[in-house]
Amino acid sequence: MKYSFSSISLLLLIFTFSFATKAQETHSNNQHLFDNVSYRQGNVYRTASGKPGPEYWQNAADYKLDVTLDDKNHTVSGSVTINYTNNSPETLDFIWLYLEQNRFTEDSRGTLTTSVQGSRYSGDVEGGYELSTVSATTKTGTSSKYIITDTRMQLWLDKPLAAKGGEVAITMNFKYKIPVEGMDRMGRLEVNDGTIYALAQWYPRVAVFDDVLGWNTDPYLGAGEFYCEYGNYDVKITAAANQTVVCSGVLQNPKDVLTKEQQDRWAKAEKSDKTVYIIKPEEVGTPKAHLKTNGTLTWHFKMENTRDVAWAASKAFIWDAAKMNLGEGKTGLAQSVYPKESDGENAWSRSTEFSKASVEFYSNNYYPYPYHTAINVAASVGGMEYPAVSFCHYQSKGEDLWGVTDHEFGHNWFPMIVGSNERRYAWMDEGLNIFINHYSTEAFNNGEFPTRSSSPRSLIGYLTMDSREGIDTYPDMTNARNLAYTAYYKPAAGLYLLREYILKPERFDNAFKSYIETWAYKHPQPNDFFNHIENVVGEDLSWFWKGWFYGNGNIDIGIVDVKAYQGNSLITLENKGEIPMPVKLQVIFADNTSEIVELPVEIWQRTNSWSHLLRSTKQVQRVVLDPDKIVPDVNFLNDTWNKL
Repeated sequence: MKYSFSSISLLLLIFTFSFATKAQETHSNNQHLFDNVSYRQGNVYRTASGKPGPEYWQNAADYKLDVTLDDKNHTVSGSVTINYTNNSPETLDFIWLYLEQNRFTEDSRGTLTTSVQGSRYSGDVEGGYELSTVSATTKTGTSSKYIITDTRMQLWLDKPLAAKGGEVAITMNFKYKIPVEGMDRMGRLEVNDGTIYALAQWYPRVAVFDDVLGWNTDPYLGAGEFYCEYGNYDVKITAAANQTVVCSGVLQNPKDVLTKEQQDRWAKAEKSDKTVYIIKPEEVGTPKAHLKTNGTLTWHFKMENTRDVAWAASKAFIWDAAKMNLGEGKTGLAQSVYPKESDGENAWSRSTEFSKASVEFYSNNYYPYPYHTAINVAASVGGMEYPAVSFCHYQSKGEDLWGVTDHEFGHNWFPMIVGSNERRYAWMDEGLNIFINHYSTEAFNNGEFPTRSSSPRSLIGYLTMDSREGIDTYPDMTNARNLAYTAYYKPAAGLYLLREYILKPERFDNAFKSYIETWAYKHPQPNDFFNHIENVVGEDLSWFWKGWFYGNGNIDIGIVDVKAYQGNSLITLENKGEIPMPVKLQVIFADNTSEIVELPVEIWQRTNSWSHLLRSTKQVQRVVLDPDKIVPDVNFLNDTWNKL
C-alpha cells in the first residue's frame, strides 16, 4: 500500500490530537502470550525448520561385551570393549563414561539425595563397580589415566582424539553385585523356582557428546533416565546351564543353547500369529527345559544401530512367542518370559499377545519397528523400557498388564528410535509415548481396555494445585508427586489437544510422523520438536508451546453474553486465563437446530474480549463452549450461556 505525503500529515495530525485527548486510554496487546518461548533460530547443525542441519553430526559407540552371571553370589563380571568414533568437529582430550551401578553405594549422590522415606527410585547400597585393566587406545598410543566421580568416569587419552573420524578403543574388566532393588529399572526377584535377574545399566558406557552441551554428564540420581549414543552390540552371556537367557538383539547360536524341541517350537512361533510355548509351564525346573543339566552355556546376541541392550535370566522362566507382522512384508518375534506365579489366562499368558499387538500398531502407524524381537520380561520392576526388551511387574494382570506392556514397548519409538535426552527432557519420551498409547489402546481388540488419555479435562485437579510444576522442569528436580503429570500426562494431553482440537488429525499426523522419520536414530532437542511440528503444519504455535509446555498458566475462556444485533446475534467471549486457545462453540437455536462456530486463536492477539457476529436470523437459545469437552478449561461455570 502506498501513502502520499498529505495523507501521512493528516494521519499524524489525527494521532497527535487523539494522544492529547486520550492519553489515559492506552491499550496493551497480548503479544507476550504469542512470543517465542526460547531462542529457536537455526544453525548449521540444527535448522530453523526442525531438521538436522547440513553439518549435523553425532558420535558413535560399538560395544563388545563378554560377561558371566554368578547365580550363587548374584554378581555379573566380565569385560567390555568400546570402539568409539569422534564425528564432531573438535578434538577430544578425554572420554566421559557412565558407571551407573555406582548408584548402588552408600555414598552415591543418588543415595544421598533420596529422602529418608524412600521413593520409587530407591536402590540398594551394597553394590558398585570393581574395575581393572582400564585402557584407552588410539593410533598414537594407550592411556590408563582416569578419574571416577560418583556414576561417571573421565578417561584421559594419550593425545587429543582427532575430529571428524578419530577412533579410540576403550577396554576394561568389571564386576558388581546385582541389587535386589535397582531403582525400579533393574534388579532381582525371588520366586518359587529360582531368581529372576533383570539386567540393565549393566555395563560401563560412553556419555553423549553433542553440539548443544558438549559432554552430557548429569549424574545418575533417580528420576532422570538416559541419553545414549547409537552403535552395534555384540554380547556374550555365560550362565549356569539351567538358566534361560533373553537379551536385546538376535540370538546367534540357538543350536548351542536350546534343545532340538525348543528350536522346533521357535521355528513354529516365527510363523504363528497365535502364541506358541518354547518352554511350557510344566517343563520349568525339569531337565526338559534345558540343553544340559550342569555346567554353563554361553548365549550370544547381536544388535545393530541401537542405543542400549538389556537382558534377563532365570531358571524359573516359562517362555512363549508369536510372529509380529511389522508391515511391508517384514516380520519379527514377540516373546515373553515369566514364572509360574505370573501364569494365567488373565495374566502373563496374554503377554505375548499384548506385546505383538502393541509393536504391530506402532510399526504400521508411525515408523517401522527396526528390531527382530520384542521381549517382555516378568520381573520386580513396575515397568521399564529398553530396546526390544521390557521389564514389567510379574503380578500385573488384565488391563494393568496391557497398559504397562503397551507403554514400555511404545518407548521403542521414544526414545529408542528418536533418541532424545531423557535425563533432562522426560516429556520428550514419556509424554509422546503416553500420547501414542492412547491410540494403540483404542485399537487393541476393538477397545477391550479403556483409555484415559482422551480426556485432558481429567488434569484440572492438578492444573489448579498450588504445588504444580511446569513440563520443562528437569525430572530429578521435580517433586515426586508431580512427575507423573510433568513428564507423562500433561505433555500427552497437550499433544492430544493439538491433534484433536487445534490442528485436527490429518495435519498433526503428517507433522508427527515426519518428526519421527526426520530424527530417527538422532538426538533432537525440544526446539527441534517445536520447530519441526510448526514447519510441517504451517502454523506458529509459540503461544501453545509457551503456555502449555513452559509455565503453569491455565485455560479459562468464557461466554459473557449473547444479544441481538442488527437482525443477527452477537456472541461475546472473554479470555480470563493465561493460555489463549482457539474457540469452538455449539449454538443451539429456539427451533432446536444447532450450528458449530470455530474461531482462530488470533482473536486473542490484541485483546482478552471478543465479539463474534453470528449471521443468523434465528433466535439463539443456548451456546456451549467446547461442546466435545476436550479443552481443560479450569472454570466450567462460564462455558455455557442460556437464554433466560
